[in-house]
This record gives sequence, structure tokens and C-alpha cells, in this order.
Amino acid sequence: MGALLGRRRLMTLQRLARPLTLVLLSAVVLYPLVWMLGSSFKSPQEVLNNMSILPNEWTPGNYADGWSNFDVSFGRFFLNSAMVAGLTVVANCISCLLAAYAFARLKFKLRGFWFAIMIGTLLLPGHVLIVPQFVMFKTFGWVGGDWPYAPLIVPQLLATEAFFVFLMVQFMRGVPRELDEAATIDGCTPYGVFRHVILPLSRPALVSTAIFSFIWTWNDFFRQLVYLSDLEKYTAPVALTLFIDSSGQSSVGPMFAMSVLSLAPVFLFFVAFQRMLVEGINTSGLKG
Repeated sequence: MGALLGRRRLMTLQRLARPLTLVLLSAVVLYPLVWMLGSSFKSPQEVLNNMSILPNEWTPGNYADGWSNFDVSFGRFFLNSAMVAGLTVVANCISCLLAAYAFARLKFKLRGFWFAIMIGTLLLPGHVLIVPQFVMFKTFGWVGGDWPYAPLIVPQLLATEAFFVFLMVQFMRGVPRELDEAATIDGCTPYGVFRHVILPLSRPALVSTAIFSFIWTWNDFFRQLVYLSDLEKYTAPVALTLFIDSSGQSSVGPMFAMSVLSLAPVFLFFVAFQRMLVEGINTSGLKG
């Protein structure tokens, strides 16, 4: 009888261990975000002296101060980020889909070799390419030009994101080739097969590419810092650095307030397309 009770207690503990562990891990992950949200309502002095989540004295004026802290409204920075992220999403979806179709369906010499080279570029850290890219774009006259976003967007039109190409290639390899053959028998050219067969079926992979492109571009800081020098052209991540000046003075309250607002588009975008994101990953051969 005692052994039976001990076994039941062990089973109960095992059932409770998993949810408790998940709750603990979730608390560890969410604590910095919740603390930042609470700090956005603290005065600069309280941010440095009060490490608790809730402020002793609420300062909602941080949001108004942060929004109009510079000569340019922070809304302008949001619009710049939205433009860069939106154009990057469109460029990646179009170029990577075309490149993936070539690797997955078309036959040409050294196809496997070029695909391996493309996959090999995933091993290169992005910061290694910053200097040669800057020199090349400077030669083209794109750096400091009338439209300084060209170095951030134009390369995406050339399918430079190998991860997205690989994602779509894996998805297209799961599409039965009998559909291609049936379309060819009906008189479709390779372009017709792409338009009428591959493109309609590639929606999950395109959604995954769009979501990752938007999130990564919106949160990108270093590349945008390198190429953007005009205050009116700044994006939200770069503009957040303006709250800390060269003399060491900082407006941490308004900075946290604008940081919270900067996270909102990414959070809402992810929540809105979360189901499609999971579906796209599961149907592209990347599931574990």
C-alpha cells in the first residue's frame, strides 16, 4: 500500500514538474520585457535606483517626451522603419522565390555546386561583409545619396538571403513533380509551371519568409547605423541611440517608452501570422 502511494506521489510530481518548469522559464524570458515596460513609466532617477517592476511614482509623460524629444517626431522614424521593412519583405519574397525555383526545378550545369556555394554563405557572419559591401556601395554612389536606403534594400532583390532560398527550395522539393509534368503536357513553359503550379502552392513558405524578413529588418541596427547619417532618414532602432548623447547624459525614461512602442509592431506582426509561420516551417522540411 505504501509503495502504491509513493508511486502516485511520484507521478503527481512528474506531472507538475513540466508545467512548473515552463512557467519558470517563461518568467525568466519575460522579466526583462516586463521590467522595461514598467521602467517606461519611471523617472530617470528612479530607473537607476529602483530595480522593481512597478514604479514608485508613475511618469506617463515619458511617452510624450520621447515622441517629441528631437527635431523630428519619433513617428517619422517608425515610418522609415516600416518602409525599409516592407520593401525588404517584398524584395526577399520575389527574389528568393525565383532563385529557389531555379535550384529546385530547373536543370542547368553545376546546379549542385552553385547551391552548395549559396549554402556556404550561411557560414559567413554578416559583419564580415560590412566593409567590402560599404566600399562597393560607396563606389556606386549609394552611400549618402538622395535615397540612402538603397544599400539596405537593393541587395535583397538579388536573393542574397541564402536562408530564405534554402527554406523555399526545401518546400518546393516536397511538391510532387507530377504536377509539373501535367502542366508541361498541357503546354506550360517553365515560366507557366512556376506561375500556375509552384507559386500558388508556395504560400506557406512565402509567409514564413515575409515574417522573418520583417522581424529581422525591423530589429536591424548595425547595418542601418552604417548607412544612415541623416536624422530624418533614421529608423527606429538607430533613433533610440539618440537618447544617449556624447556627454553621457541620457533620457532613459523616454528611451524605454519608445523602446516599448518599437517592440509593438514586431509583437503584433508575429501574433497575427503565428499560425501561418508554424505551418510554413512544418511544410518546408525544417521541422525536427
